[in-house]
Amino acid sequence: MSELDVTGLLGEISSRLKHYLQQRRIDKPLMIGIHTGGVWIAQRLHHDLKLEDPLGTLNIAFYRDDFTRIGVHPQVKPSRLPVTVENRHIILVDDVLQTGRTVRAALNEIFDYGRPASVALVVLVDRSGRELPIEPTITGMHLELDANQQIKLEGPEPFRLVRLEREIPAIKP
Repeated sequence: MSELDVTGLLGEISSRLKHYLQQRRIDKPLMIGIHTGGVWIAQRLHHDLKLEDPLGTLNIAFYRDDFTRIGVHPQVKPSRLPVTVENRHIILVDDVLQTGRTVRAALNEIFDYGRPASVALVVLVDRSGRELPIEPTITGMHLELDANQQIKLEGPEPFRLVRLEREIPAIKP
């Protein structure tokens, strides 16, 4: 994989997001980043858009439906939603959208805090492998990867997308 211009992608996302908000006449959205890469991206977009309300952060570890398979990281950071989500237009930000399970978990957590007016999903990379019917509103890039390949955002300074290969265990009859 050649080096991708993450900073350039973020600039494009920021521009498309401004246009999206103008079209829908949304002037005070609440931005929420999903730990960890989504928070890094959300910090950049929050700054670019000059949003007034503080940035919210979600750690969805306990909301995932597959945490028994993937495990819970020992350093779980708490979620932080500094203002109410009730009737707010939410911009939910994540780094990589693959199966849709992280986003589903994030939506479940957001709805535990209240009922937003709308939720727009912004992702840096939309990759193959969807298991749930979740689609981003704004995407930096689409990427087709094999089942044994992963893409990971490293950062926050500098941002770098890294492709990882993992061994897929054989299925026993």
